[in-house]
Amino acid sequence: MMKYANRMKKLGTETAFEVLARARELEAQGRTVVHLQIGEPDFTTPANIVNAGIEALRRGETHYTPSAGILPLRQAVAEFVREDRGLKAGPENVVVTPGAKPIMFYTLFACVNPGDEVIYPNPGFPIYESVIGLVGAKPVPIQLREKNEFRLDVKELRRLITPKTKLVILNSPQNPTGSVLTAEDLEAIAKLAIKHDLFVLADEIYSHILYEGRHASIATLPGMAERTIVLDGFSKTYAMTGWRLGYGVMNPELAKHVARLGTNNHSCTASCVQFAGVEALTGPQDAVTAMVSEFKRRRDVIVDGLNRLPGFKCLKPHGAFYVFPNITGTGMSSRELATRLLEEAGVACLSGTSFGEFGEGYLRFSYANSVEQIRMGLDRIGQFLGAAVAR
Repeated sequence: MMKYANRMKKLGTETAFEVLARARELEAQGRTVVHLQIGEPDFTTPANIVNAGIEALRRGETHYTPSAGILPLRQAVAEFVREDRGLKAGPENVVVTPGAKPIMFYTLFACVNPGDEVIYPNPGFPIYESVIGLVGAKPVPIQLREKNEFRLDVKELRRLITPKTKLVILNSPQNPTGSVLTAEDLEAIAKLAIKHDLFVLADEIYSHILYEGRHASIATLPGMAERTIVLDGFSKTYAMTGWRLGYGVMNPELAKHVARLGTNNHSCTASCVQFAGVEALTGPQDAVTAMVSEFKRRRDVIVDGLNRLPGFKCLKPHGAFYVFPNITGTGMSSRELATRLLEEAGVACLSGTSFGEFGEGYLRFSYANSVEQIRMGLDRIGQFLGAAVAR
């Protein structure tokens, strides 16, 4: 047998794509499946953005660009974060990437050495732990607890910091729980980051899918701009998952390192896609407002429905488009229930353990699907639970 590199043993995956593949297999067999597993808006990309991409292709924007991204897009991002978050930035602070995930990779490769420790949320986006291990650092999970509305506990963060801690990962609004850090949380975390000279990777990919208040970035707090890497992108806000367009905002020196990593890995982001990104940020935002309003309607439907199911208890999320109900009352493990819902009820969701060991006892449902599909999924889950109790 062929022998592969040991580092591949450290690299995880996203269960959402595995569940999607199984759901497609069932559909190919003639089964119907309600898709509540994938974190992808079911809306189409707004027409003005599509047209901008098409026009860019037609005028010949099909060539290499600088690894950090075209100047018009980096300027647009800088202006956008200044107006949107009050974050002082220029094009020299911005690196454009094919999707937002590369910012996670490049940040860890540029800032963290083997043997360093990185604190990350658990349950949380599984790629954090995966890449921390890949660069040879030690993943240190901080548990997000239901009793704290799944917000990071600053006292626990303080206890986890050691002389080896190099970076802390934040995600707000959060996947998979929909939690949002408060201004007080961010201020306390910032004080710890400055005291211990830590980098902070602020994953703000869901920054515009917020149901009350306005998004706050830790990067805007005193002393934090130099040490914070803001990760954001276009996939969620503008329904552009397949376009693969993201960006990071960071100090100029780090931006040069990240761009050099991009040169070595992906060369550059597709030029026509970058021009579409300029239109997304500078054009009308009506479609975004409408999408968030619809997500809020769906959130209320799915939370109310889940709380009526026997054995389920669900908090109302403040952002993103996920719910993370407690299912311990069903008597089943997260993995068992998620598997049985797909195979027996035709409802695709994710086990809480897909987001780390502290996700046991929970499921994640994405409500980036229509109200009609959500209600159908709730009905099927209710029927399944009734039949399971009867057995």
